[in-house]
Amino acid sequence: MNDPRHYFVIDTLRNGTPVTIRAIRPEDKTRLVSAFKKLDRESVYTRFFQYVTELTDQALKRATEIDFDREVALVVTTNLGDEEIIIGTGRYVVFAETDAGRSAEVAFIVEEDYQGLGIASRIFRHLVQIGRQNNVLRFTADVLSGNQAMLRVFAGSGLPMKQQRDGGVVQVTLQLE
Repeated sequence: MNDPRHYFVIDTLRNGTPVTIRAIRPEDKTRLVSAFKKLDRESVYTRFFQYVTELTDQALKRATEIDFDREVALVVTTNLGDEEIIIGTGRYVVFAETDAGRSAEVAFIVEEDYQGLGIASRIFRHLVQIGRQNNVLRFTADVLSGNQAMLRVFAGSGLPMKQQRDGGVVQVTLQLE
């Protein structure tokens, strides 16, 4: 099994943009702040279910300094000139563990200029691969019912999926087995 701390894949988006999909690192804090500032208000709300205007030092530390056992986070980056920029992130966090396996919540966010290019689907495939290696049997996600793009990502994954509506939120469960 590969150590997810060192996860690194080179890929190309549908529009020909070269990207790197890799494990998040503590030194990504500045890149993450920069990426967050580029997000529009609705994208932030769709991901966090509230309007967040900035990432606190504590949130940045939590987002970039992870154990890669109970939590795995990937970033999708591209280069603008000599600068590596984050254009998408995805992570899972284990919330339940039994002898049979683990359950984890999964979430993503993609910068608006790069939406519709398959980034979330790519991140999800990589998280599924890592999750399977780490005995994660299922992913869950709470998705705002208006976030049809994210629901399509999950539906298009090919994994067995259940959906349950609770007001304006769709609770999605995907089986990784």
